[in-house]
Amino acid sequence: MKFELMQLPYASDALEPVISKETIELHHGKHLNTYVTNLNKQIEGTKFADMELVDIVKEAEGGIFNNAGQDLNHILYFLQFKPNGGGQPSGDFAKAIDKTYGSFEAFKEKFESEATGLFGSGWAWLATDKNGELQITKEQNAGNPITKGLVPLLGADVWEHAYYVDYRNRRAEHLQKLWEIIDWEEVGRRYDDRKKEIKIQ
Repeated sequence: MKFELMQLPYASDALEPVISKETIELHHGKHLNTYVTNLNKQIEGTKFADMELVDIVKEAEGGIFNNAGQDLNHILYFLQFKPNGGGQPSGDFAKAIDKTYGSFEAFKEKFESEATGLFGSGWAWLATDKNGELQITKEQNAGNPITKGLVPLLGADVWEHAYYVDYRNRRAEHLQKLWEIIDWEEVGRRYDDRKKEIKIQ
């Protein structure tokens, strides 16, 4: 199986001013494209060559895991945004947030704190188990909660390439702004589909 660079469902300037066109073009067009290119080279002639991306992430180690993980992470990341997003979640997902964190505002504060405090490069995720129990996980480098049997719902990329052009070293400010472009319908769909196998590409 040959993996291809995901196509964004919006224009490269559509998330401004939260994420600039320059950052999207670097983050998606350069960084993510490199992960995909490297993954295709690394899996050639291996048992991973015909596997689905999610299965590679669950089973691989080393360089293959890093590139597959970053491909998966970025697909989930870019698809969770939309122009003029924001607002609040609804339905069962909103009820789960209230049950776990007390309120949507309390959840946001907790998520921002965890993501800001992650040392070095990596990801903060809101994830769920198949029973709908929510938790925030912090993953180094290319980590994804699917390796822990969880379903990723919402991810914050805290590698510097995700925000440095727009915010320099102000990670916390970047994270606060992301709420303005979150597509809560997409995140809620992931929660509703949590009992299904994740299918990417």
